Amino acid sequence: MAVTDFIKRIFTLPVVMSILIGGVLSAGLTGCSFEEGDDLDQYMRDATKGVKPRIKPLPEVQPYMALQYNADGTLVDPFRARKAVNKSSVLQPNLNRPREPMEAYPLESLKYVGLLSKSKLTYALIKTPDETVQQVKLGSYVGQNFGKITQITDGEVLLTEIVQDDLTGDWVERTSNLVLQEE
Repeated sequence: MAVTDFIKRIFTLPVVMSILIGGVLSAGLTGCSFEEGDDLDQYMRDATKGVKPRIKPLPEVQPYMALQYNADGTLVDPFRARKAVNKSSVLQPNLNRPREPMEAYPLESLKYVGLLSKSKLTYALIKTPDETVQQVKLGSYVGQNFGKITQITDGEVLLTEIVQDDLTGDWVERTSNLVLQEE
């Protein structure tokens, strides 16, 4: 292949045209970049010469004063467990009686699954978390809040629990129930 054929292939019309257009554009852009610019550039430079910014002064920072919590001793410390106050309230659970087996489980973990009647006695069937079924009757204790069964119906077991009030420390009665759950 001759050198002239190689030069002819390199300098074909599209390559020559793109070089020529690129040269014209770069010359045009170089001609637009004068140092002094036009009147708009001059106006932008002169517009901010006489303006003084108005900035409000920063507010004075007050020193931090740490306060003692409950300095006068009237408030209860929220980070300490309160002791139960034994008031002479009539309503108190019998702490000396022996605990029944169903009092070992929280009431929320127990399920009422059935009812048995035998002569005049009615028994509720309660399913425990370890999947055993226990029989309870009126007067039995269930749950960890001294819950005593007061009524057994086809649809639910009603209990009266004795719990301690969070604010006063007094013992109060609360009604709870176990609703029949069909499996």
